[in-house]
Amino acid sequence: MDGTSPSADAPTRILDAAENLIIARGVGAMTLEAVAREAGVSKGGLLYHFASKEALLEALLGRLAGLIAQEFAACVAAQPEGPGRVARSMLEWGFGEGEMACNERHQRAGAVFLAAFHHDPALLAPMRAVIAEMRAAVAADGLPPGHGAAIMAAGDGLFMARLFSLYTPSSEELAQMRAALSGLLGVRP
Repeated sequence: MDGTSPSADAPTRILDAAENLIIARGVGAMTLEAVAREAGVSKGGLLYHFASKEALLEALLGRLAGLIAQEFAACVAAQPEGPGRVARSMLEWGFGEGEMACNERHQRAGAVFLAAFHHDPALLAPMRAVIAEMRAAVAADGLPPGHGAAIMAAGDGLFMARLFSLYTPSSEELAQMRAALSGLLGVRP
């Protein structure tokens, strides 16, 4: 969602516009007037769908949490059944390539999470709920205690490094990290 689509419904255009403003200029630039202008709707039209900036941020976070939950479910479904299925999906999601690997959508989501946290940390409740479900799935994955959680934490750390441009691991470093974490699954990469 790198732009607003004139053919999209008004709530979607408004959410896309708010996300674009956050990405481009931060949450401070996300005024109702600026979002309405970016979405191509009147301020009254925006307020019809989202009564306040907080309601707009809540809807953004709810949409992003839903997308992350869907991606997670698809990633788990793509793995063979059995012990470690969820942890394998986490490994693929965090260190893999292709459709389920960390991508621009995740980077954009991360920026919105940070903006919402800056505005009001309570707005992250939908994402916290998704993460709690993911952690519960990892805990019930049939691996020794801590193994799946370590894989999840490593993926989270890599996501944060990418989000903040803290460092970019080389292909060799990524392969080494993935191999080390694969050892927690009891398999060789």
